Amino acid sequence: MAEQPFKIAVPDASIELLKQKLALTAFPDELQDAGSDYGAPLADIRRLVARWKDGYDWRKYEAQLNDELPQFLRDVEVDGFGLLNIHYVHKRSQAFNAIPLLFVHGWPGSFLEVRRILPLLLESSPGHPSFHVVAFSLPGFGFSEAPIKQGFELKQCAEIGHKLMLALGYNEYVTQGGDWGYMIARKIAQLYGKKHSKAWHSNCAVSSPPHPIHRPLLFLSHLLFKYTPEEYEGLKRVEWYQNTQAGFYMLQATKPQTLGYSLADSPAGLLGWIYEKLVAWTDNYAWEDDEVLTWISVYWYSRAGPAASIRLYYEVNKAHPNMLARTEHTTIPMGYSYFPKELFVLPRRWLRAPNLVFESSHESGGHFASHEKPHELVDDLRKMFGKGGPAFGIVPGRTGFA
Repeated sequence: MAEQPFKIAVPDASIELLKQKLALTAFPDELQDAGSDYGAPLADIRRLVARWKDGYDWRKYEAQLNDELPQFLRDVEVDGFGLLNIHYVHKRSQAFNAIPLLFVHGWPGSFLEVRRILPLLLESSPGHPSFHVVAFSLPGFGFSEAPIKQGFELKQCAEIGHKLMLALGYNEYVTQGGDWGYMIARKIAQLYGKKHSKAWHSNCAVSSPPHPIHRPLLFLSHLLFKYTPEEYEGLKRVEWYQNTQAGFYMLQATKPQTLGYSLADSPAGLLGWIYEKLVAWTDNYAWEDDEVLTWISVYWYSRAGPAASIRLYYEVNKAHPNMLARTEHTTIPMGYSYFPKELFVLPRRWLRAPNLVFESSHESGGHFASHEKPHELVDDLRKMFGKGGPAFGIVPGRTGFA
């Protein structure tokens, strides 16, 4: 498990091949006044393809990422899957007693999601805790090796994150994540909680709904008590997601290989597939074209190719059918940050748990909190783990202060 420093260095031939493919893009037609109702607007994709082909400078952003993010590779032994070479970002705070924090990204994100919160988490101050930060690329994402065997799901992702922390000398740590990061942080809490994983936080709060058998008290509350106007808005958001956005999930969870041919062969197809989510799942976030293209380029230039990242949906769906119908509980302290344009905005009573020690609501923000609202997210972590916070001193000897 020796560590190797890593710098992103995409071959010139790969950049040239991308430009050739972009030059051959065949665009579909579009209905009048379609907007985004049918998916990514044609005008947006035409503009982004043209920029990607002729104006976008990958080398510029590659250099920025290498300068900002200390990156490494390390082989991690995964039970039943052998060694996987894992890419990760790791930076220590100058605060001697900083809290080790494992950040876990989701889809369609990558290790880039840690970029804006990293300097904030590292910041040392008498007024708030500081963190040592580790952010790994999930297998098949970014520059991590992808598994070649079937059945690689949440348990294995959690195992990699945990073993990576141990290899870096962090025997006790906390976790943060949204999207897949929420589910993987939760799995880490279940598998390695108390002894190693001391607390976890997420900006993606998911829970099973009221049910007469599985959640009878909540079901009774659901029948007897009204929801607030804000809670009704949240449930409308969930309904919007399920009715207009969730088709991607079923495709990736049932036939990832079929979809993968398009994602691996057509950069315009990959762009449209992910760009649609970046726009729809944020809270009117003003994406810059080069920002989008850097996000997409990490998928296009990824070590295993863009198709590898979507197989996790199939494996998780197979291992945990109807996963959202039954919530898997944890026992270590957990915290939630609520953003109004998250995909699941559930009533608070649905989320109550004995170990839920921290909650914070925000007036704006969507699914990619670490990218959209880095200051708000980090401030919540500081409150949860700082002096007077419910998880202060949760990692022995690591209060987060110098």
